[in-house]
Amino acid sequence: MKDKTAIIIGAGPAGLTAAIELQRNSAIKPILIEASQQVGGISRTIRYKGNRMDIGGHRFFSKSDRVMRWWLELMPVESGTSPEGELRYQGQQRDLPAATGAHDPQAEDLVMLIRQRKSRIYFLRRFFDYPISLTAATFRNLGLVRTFRCGVSYLRSALLPQREERSLEDFIINRFGKQLYLTFFKSYTEKVWGVPCHEISAEWGAQRIKGLSLTGVVTHFLKKTFVRGRSGDIAQKTTETSLIEKFLYPKLGPGQLWEHAAGLVRKGGGEIHFGVQIDRIHVVGNKVVSVEGRDEAGKRVTYAGDYFFSTMPIRDLVRDLSTPAPAEVVEVAEGLMYRDFITVGLLASRLAVTEKDGSPLKDNWIYIQEPDVVVGRLQIFNNWSPWLVGTPGKVWVGLEYFCNDTDPLWKLSDEEMSRLAIAEIAKIGILKAEDVEDFHVVRVPKTYPAYFGSYDRFDVIRNYLDGFENLFLVGRNGMHKYNNQDHSMLTAMTAVENIVKGVTTKDNIWAINTEMEYHEEK
Repeated sequence: MKDKTAIIIGAGPAGLTAAIELQRNSAIKPILIEASQQVGGISRTIRYKGNRMDIGGHRFFSKSDRVMRWWLELMPVESGTSPEGELRYQGQQRDLPAATGAHDPQAEDLVMLIRQRKSRIYFLRRFFDYPISLTAATFRNLGLVRTFRCGVSYLRSALLPQREERSLEDFIINRFGKQLYLTFFKSYTEKVWGVPCHEISAEWGAQRIKGLSLTGVVTHFLKKTFVRGRSGDIAQKTTETSLIEKFLYPKLGPGQLWEHAAGLVRKGGGEIHFGVQIDRIHVVGNKVVSVEGRDEAGKRVTYAGDYFFSTMPIRDLVRDLSTPAPAEVVEVAEGLMYRDFITVGLLASRLAVTEKDGSPLKDNWIYIQEPDVVVGRLQIFNNWSPWLVGTPGKVWVGLEYFCNDTDPLWKLSDEEMSRLAIAEIAKIGILKAEDVEDFHVVRVPKTYPAYFGSYDRFDVIRNYLDGFENLFLVGRNGMHKYNNQDHSMLTAMTAVENIVKGVTTKDNIWAINTEMEYHEEK
């Protein structure tokens, strides 16, 4: 494989992982083509006047040992992980990887913090634990009548479940009951996807919240109450991921790790080209021979290679093939749908609500279940890492909106978008408008590949594109799978392994995140 080249479309987690794995395991030179001016994809970190924004929030936790080691080899964990300086997960103890030691985040930037996870649902202008927990506060907030209805509804679903889960609605009701579904799932989920839950494939639930149910919540409650765990166990392999309470996080946000990874790719002889929009995939027979696009100066550029990795949206990939795809493939590709994403960062002097003891809110993010506002989720960047906030003493939050790029919301100016965000967060009582000092708006197209539209016929596309023997689809948009970054990384790692070992099937790439072992709910 000497003197061979791999062209990688996209410098997000999957693309950069593929590049580093190629350099570690072969003589193949990686060349990454990135449409924007920044690496990291949706895992990038946005900088604004000394503040940093995490787009969507990224917990660095995986049930894959390989991914955990990969992260810690690039960024050492902070000092004080456990008394023995060891990680403990999957029922085993192991030393920190040799390339990492315990580093002090006060003195160094390239370090992984260990952060406490706290997420809550905001509903009825009250906070509920997320995932749902069995506490006196939960029952008190719900009220006696609503609690009784939820309990009866769950028993009905447990005893008489719907045998065939055709939709996300069926999936959730079977695990939580109809009343809990209506109370805690329906409004937020429909904000995210813009369609009723009964129109969303059950596969979304199977991929994102599989293994989580009211039974699991009860079990977790009992274990947490009666089984004493080890404080240094940050990998928590036996815990369903939506219930995990500690995670790793780069000191300066997720983009810090991927910027470091990009530096390693360049140091190893790889190339990264920014500002190039790929619009043509040249194929000859069953092979891709080159990709072509336009750089920011308007110049046409072409990159030839031996292997090709694509993280670009599949709909665009099919459109860009030099040889027209069969009519059915085109039809399904054109029917694939995406949801777009807007984050409004607000810098404020204080929040209007606190914890019960008067201290600042500890949440990483808050799911806004209130139906009278459009905002879907709120991040408190201070609680991901204090180094995301440029000015000590200030509160830096992100209001997250989900829409389509054809919606009026997407077309609002930054000023209009900020006014909407400030009005909504003030309306629900979390922040006072007069305490807001600055704002920053970030729009991210095609953030979420959707499990509706023509998705139920996706195998038509997969079977066709897998026929190009040197083309490897990896990552979230590259596979039209709602992957988290660890899943995206694993698809890239597996694709590289296939190349190195001469494996021709791509089934093992598509199998990533179809089993419990790889699940993580973000």
